[in-house]
Amino acid sequence: MNDLKGRRELKHAITKADCYLLRNNLQNFMKLDPHGENGKYVIRSAYFDNFENKIMRQKTEGFYHRDKFRARLYDYNTDFINLEKKSKRDNITYKQKCRLSAKEYERIRFGDIFWMAEDPRDLIRELYIQMTLFQIKPTTVVDYEREVFIYEPGNVRVTFDSHVKTSYRDTDFLNPDLMVVDALEPDYVILEVKYDEFLPDVIKHLLSIINTRKTAFSKYQLSRRYG
Repeated sequence: MNDLKGRRELKHAITKADCYLLRNNLQNFMKLDPHGENGKYVIRSAYFDNFENKIMRQKTEGFYHRDKFRARLYDYNTDFINLEKKSKRDNITYKQKCRLSAKEYERIRFGDIFWMAEDPRDLIRELYIQMTLFQIKPTTVVDYEREVFIYEPGNVRVTFDSHVKTSYRDTDFLNPDLMVVDALEPDYVILEVKYDEFLPDVIKHLLSIINTRKTAFSKYQLSRRYG
């Protein structure tokens, strides 16, 4: 991780009422993400795990060193897919990514992976090793709507994730009509705060005015609550 710049992440579950209050305050100090419509877009992720739920167990048990792989696309656009590796080292989060084609995802999903061993992309080769050693593979798909606010000092991103849905064990990531069901209680939103070395005081103050509870679960954990 020496060549990567890590970030700190705080996650909270907040009510929709608190989300409304906080959003109205943030817009006076932060700007909306220029991507998407009014700072909002839909994210779809296919998470990798194995039969023993290695990735989920490491998260649940609070491992300080852990990694997870996912494929990700935005607004159901299958022409632009990233393969991402998200790593946790103590309290710092690191992320690596590379492009992945729809055809390549389908080959991976159906176990056609030997081509990955000689691929020029480092992350593809690393995923191949993980799939070979630990038998990880696409396990579930998670959809949610994200709204993003940006504050340049400290490189701060405040995101609100709502309408979190899961496909259970269906990994048909490319299918826009994939059957998904709610994974998050309807009255809650997941608030994430991401920043580099420091969190500016103005953002700290804005966050302090609402009732937050830090959560140990991730959206992947939420998606696996029922299977």
